[in-house]
Amino acid sequence: MMNQFIEFCTNHWEMVAVFVAILITLLFMERNNGAASLTSSAATTLINNENAVLLDIRPEKEFKTGHITDSINVPATKIKDSLNRLEKHKDAPIIVVCKTGMTAGASAKDLKKAGFSKIYKLQGGIAEWQASNLPLVKK
Repeated sequence: MMNQFIEFCTNHWEMVAVFVAILITLLFMERNNGAASLTSSAATTLINNENAVLLDIRPEKEFKTGHITDSINVPATKIKDSLNRLEKHKDAPIIVVCKTGMTAGASAKDLKKAGFSKIYKLQGGIAEWQASNLPLVKK
């Protein structure tokens, strides 16, 4: 098996080089996203032990279909305009939640730039939360 892998890499070094370059770029971009990812269980622990604040950045319509208890809804497009609303939570851990975990990084980066220190993003977003059979509330 390993011999076949080495042979493939040798015969297709251009493809392997492109793959490695893409992988390094993705890792670099993820590192610079501004926030560490948390699994649903790690987020639950942070909420229970450190009173983490949940910031749901989905549009209001999606938020109303189901969200994590005590979440604050500030759509991603309005984060910069709503920083004063979040100011009282500046020193608390903040978990940024989106639909699938793909867009939370940009909002987390904006919060870091604004001086928020403990920013995390929910890995997999609300979709992963639901897949873990964790509760959502509707209001």
